[in-house]
Amino acid sequence: MSQLPQPLNVSIEDHHVFIMECLRHVGASEQHALIVADALALTDSWGTFTHGSKLLSGYTSRVKHGGCQTDVDPEIVRDGPSWAIVNGNSTLGQVAATFAMQTAIGKAREAGMAYVGVHNSCHFGAAGVYSAMAADENMIGISTANDIPSVAAPGSRKAVLGTNPFSYAIPARRHPPILLDIAMSTVAGGKVYAAHQLGKEIPDNWIIDASGRPTTDGSLYPKNAALAPMSGHKGYGLALLMESLAGVLSGANLTWNVKAWISDSPDEPTHHGAGFLAFNVGVMQNMDEFLNRVDGLIDEIHNAPKIEGVDRLYVPGEMEWERREIAKENGVTLPPDVVMVLRQMTREIGLETDIV
Repeated sequence: MSQLPQPLNVSIEDHHVFIMECLRHVGASEQHALIVADALALTDSWGTFTHGSKLLSGYTSRVKHGGCQTDVDPEIVRDGPSWAIVNGNSTLGQVAATFAMQTAIGKAREAGMAYVGVHNSCHFGAAGVYSAMAADENMIGISTANDIPSVAAPGSRKAVLGTNPFSYAIPARRHPPILLDIAMSTVAGGKVYAAHQLGKEIPDNWIIDASGRPTTDGSLYPKNAALAPMSGHKGYGLALLMESLAGVLSGANLTWNVKAWISDSPDEPTHHGAGFLAFNVGVMQNMDEFLNRVDGLIDEIHNAPKIEGVDRLYVPGEMEWERREIAKENGVTLPPDVVMVLRQMTREIGLETDIV
């Protein structure tokens, strides 16, 4: 394994410029590059580096070779007062997902709640980005997507479903939004890749080998291993729900008919699906009262008795929002595996930059 570079600190603003520059260099439109840069820079500022700019290498390859289109926009193909089906038109996943959640928010303003399904899309990065969009509008947001299978079912020797991420965001007043973003596997596949790139052994509950047995050898994934489902049958059951919301209901491709956005030919669409829900709290109850109640719930959790050695209890997303506030002041410190991938990508696309 080649020696990894040192961590790199960069301001959020410069990082955003760099991401846009990479995408524009391979032919992405200004608007599409902006949307993707917003999502990836936000994700890196949360400290969720597996789903931030580390993904750029795959995205730039697909834009360059035509698998992701940037001269068209997503479009609504069917809709009603509280729902819509969106054709992503093979655009970058962040572009289709942002359009879909904006559509869900708009419809929820009138109908109280809305579902928007997306087909013909691509990998959309961190699901929490889109749920947070709803929280910014004082709505509850839910986001999910499907993917090529990489997660085993309890008792299977191979993958049967994707990691099928699930996210929700709930707005608050004094506190940042509650924000959960999880894969339906024990960990996201990106964490297995990162551990292997960093030369670290993985826990024995992350993946199973070709015989269906737990293994700590991250190099086996994904060709000769599958991710273990989160909490066994519970994660498997939830992954099937996400497949239904993001794939079956949206009309997207399912399971093995979804292309691998990293390894399959970059000149072909991947046909990912996604699903988004927005709940307009303000039409259901007094908004001020709701926000106060969420704050009270968070305070109650913070004040719960703690075990010895634990100084603080967190709600989902709290660590990420705090990291973002620090990053606004001090910049984002990209870990070695991310720096390595970004430098390799700039060489591959022929971009000269002094940022990475």
